[in-house]
Amino acid sequence: MRGHDSLSFSVSLPDIANCYATILHRLATSRGPTSLLRRLRAVHAHILATGFKPRAHILNRLIDLYSKFGDLPSARRLFDATFAHRRDAIAATSLITAYSAGGHLESARQIFDHTPLAFRDTVFYNAMISSYSRALEGPAAIALYRHMLDDRVDRDSYTFTGVLSAAGAILPLELTHCQQLHCAVVKSGTEEAISVSNALIALYAKCEAPEAAAYARQVFNLMPERDELTWTTMVVSYVRRGHISKARQVFDEMDGRFDVVWNAMISGYVDHGLFSEALKMFRQMSCIGIPLDEFTYTSVLSACANSGLFNHGKSVHAHIIRAGPDFDPQAALPVENVLVTLYSKDGKVDVARRIFNDIWMKDIVSWNAMLSGYLNSRRIHDAVHIFRDMPQKNQLTWMVMISGYLHNGLAEEGLKLFNCMREEGVKPCDYTYAGTIAACGEIGALEHGRQLHAQLIQLGYESSNSAENALLTMYAKCGSVDAAHLTFLTMPNVDYVSWNAMIAALGQHGYGVEAIDLFDQMIKDGIQPDRISFLTVLSACSHAGLVDEGFEYFNSMERDYGISPGEDHYTKLIDLLGRAGRIDEAWNVIKSMPCAPGPAIWEAVLSGCRIHGNMSLGKHAAEQLFKMIPEHDGTYVLLSNIYAAVGQWTDVAKVRKLMKDRGVKKEPGCSWIEVTNKVHVFLVNDTTHPHVQDIYKFLDILGVKMRKLGYVPNTKFVLHDVVAEQKEYVLSTHSEKLAVAFGLLKLPAGATVRVLKNLRICGDCHSAIMFMSLAVGREIVVRDGKRFHHFKNGQCSCGNYW
Repeated sequence: MRGHDSLSFSVSLPDIANCYATILHRLATSRGPTSLLRRLRAVHAHILATGFKPRAHILNRLIDLYSKFGDLPSARRLFDATFAHRRDAIAATSLITAYSAGGHLESARQIFDHTPLAFRDTVFYNAMISSYSRALEGPAAIALYRHMLDDRVDRDSYTFTGVLSAAGAILPLELTHCQQLHCAVVKSGTEEAISVSNALIALYAKCEAPEAAAYARQVFNLMPERDELTWTTMVVSYVRRGHISKARQVFDEMDGRFDVVWNAMISGYVDHGLFSEALKMFRQMSCIGIPLDEFTYTSVLSACANSGLFNHGKSVHAHIIRAGPDFDPQAALPVENVLVTLYSKDGKVDVARRIFNDIWMKDIVSWNAMLSGYLNSRRIHDAVHIFRDMPQKNQLTWMVMISGYLHNGLAEEGLKLFNCMREEGVKPCDYTYAGTIAACGEIGALEHGRQLHAQLIQLGYESSNSAENALLTMYAKCGSVDAAHLTFLTMPNVDYVSWNAMIAALGQHGYGVEAIDLFDQMIKDGIQPDRISFLTVLSACSHAGLVDEGFEYFNSMERDYGISPGEDHYTKLIDLLGRAGRIDEAWNVIKSMPCAPGPAIWEAVLSGCRIHGNMSLGKHAAEQLFKMIPEHDGTYVLLSNIYAAVGQWTDVAKVRKLMKDRGVKKEPGCSWIEVTNKVHVFLVNDTTHPHVQDIYKFLDILGVKMRKLGYVPNTKFVLHDVVAEQKEYVLSTHSEKLAVAFGLLKLPAGATVRVLKNLRICGDCHSAIMFMSLAVGREIVVRDGKRFHHFKNGQCSCGNYW
């Protein structure tokens, strides 16, 4: 026993303290797979069991390690048990850092506030400021910095790094605030610290003031040395402002091989549509041995996908396969997602699906990319399956699916899906509303569109250009051009899309003079016309017969604005001439074109020939179309109509036989009307609609009134060789007449009747509906496949020119 006692007392307290300190230091620097927290608890238990009273440095180490190893309750208990009698800021700093890392800012601030002023030092303040900075709590960090000044605590480079980073989260960021902090940095003498200068550059980069870029460059120029973050921040600062050339100038000054800066420059090129520059930089990066990572590949593949350089994208894909980069699944995910987009845009949707199937950790971006691929490839069935199988959906998912339905001619399905979205409690964004409103325009669901307009206002989306432009177009397509014009006039932000949409609306509704006046006003307001602008104004001239004006606008494209006319512009010009009966001039324009005429040109020629009965050129145009698009039903129908108009029934039969032999089916004519929020569809000689008998009875009664007013059925528009009595019956069953009659029966007295038709309205129906409007004293609006007709008091807005 005595030997044991002597051994115990031979070990001094400093030796024991050093032993524990060494053990704790080894734990702090350990990198092994063992349970560090379990070993820490064992050491702490041994200290308690021996009765050793640790001094401050060992207690601080224990609190620090408990905090770092994730056992905050144990760290807090030890801190509370010892802090009352030792008042040490080191342990408090450890706890503040640990609490903030775990997202417990309130607990961190509680520790801070309970620490007496006498024990607060620079490191202590820095810990709390950095906590607010990491949490993007800018105002709180600035307020604490002011307390630090009031408490006369010294500031160092860590202080300003945290304060500057936190200030960047306060948006909108005023230039004067940036300058005040900059002055404080200079006065403190910490501007030479790389971290502080980097934070200053980043702060100026987030400021929207144009002068901020010059201040950032000034800080950059004065730095005695720069690191990778410096170059990256400066390049990104210029890229965000759209100053790509200045970003490249900084990049060219770089004296290191920093792969992050290369990636930033490539990403900047991609974001600004400079895809060839991005690809050149990628090749240069590969040639000189700069490491390529997931960020490099993602940017370059995006450039290839967005610019249509699909073969280049496949080459990059092959490069990835050969290089075999050791990406972990999370790093590989953005590359795999953009590969799905690349192959989908190239029409290789099955390849995209194989890549999608091989993604180990799919995220919402993966699913949305595959969904978009199927929709863009018009594989609706597959898209629906993907949509249903998605483990989660975001606003983009619903928007993509609704827009996909719309672009694939399934507007009604898009509206149903929007209602389903609302029922599931998902709040639509303004882009989703834009797609849904556009769907209303496609099917003529005016009342539904008005309800969506009201919802837009309630949600505060009325300042969204995408939604407002969709509203403008929807009202125009539903026949309410006045509502479209009111929307245009009250839009808070009118862009070139708005101008083009309004010009197009006026043109489609027959207001050609008003359309060209608006086009001229757009130019006076400083909005430069683009290719679409000229398409809309040429179309307006065509519908209104403004041939000379249309010629002048066409000639001004290249002369005044440097826009080379495309085939679509030539098509509009030829359509303008064809409608006006100036077929020979149209033929001369075709011969002077810089490129060979395509199907759209010949369709315009054939349409003009049908209107004015030019048999020889019509046959020539049809022959060209048979060679180019033999499956298109419109060619056969127009040629057949030309023959039928002059009674060449044998030739009509030949065309129809040719159509049958080639397996081409004529699109059936149909008309539809919205009544009490339901769309009713009618076909020729319809017998399936539940109210069809009432409709035919009403038409018989109305027909008597119309004949008394002077209406005579124009049987030349019956394109079948039948007896006269049967011809009149065939005319009376046209779908637009049935739809108009249903509207007159079911809509409130005096309400405007709005009917939509998928094909061009025939001449007899046009004449009949003019007499209907006179007989019933109602306005009737019909949208056919080309334009709108507003019938009122026996007149039509088109002036019988369509």
